[in-house]
Amino acid sequence: MMFPLARNILRSVKIQSFQQIRAKQSQKKHSENFHDKHGGIILAGGSVFCVVAWLITTTQIGIEWNLSPVRRVTPQEWKD
Repeated sequence: MMFPLARNILRSVKIQSFQQIRAKQSQKKHSENFHDKHGGIILAGGSVFCVVAWLITTTQIGIEWNLSPVRRVTPQEWKD
């Protein structure tokens, strides 16, 4: 019952395939915009900024990573 209903819905909905969309886009004349010209440079700059920020954070501010209470906790004498 659901299969014919789904088939009818899919037939009525106009779905363009990837190849059709790509063919339409390739026929249009594509002019470079800001993202085409500068997108890679901005992405690389942002990536470098994030890596440098994390390196400074992890090496310079003195955070002790993976603190474990194993060596810091000393057992106390048992009180009877």
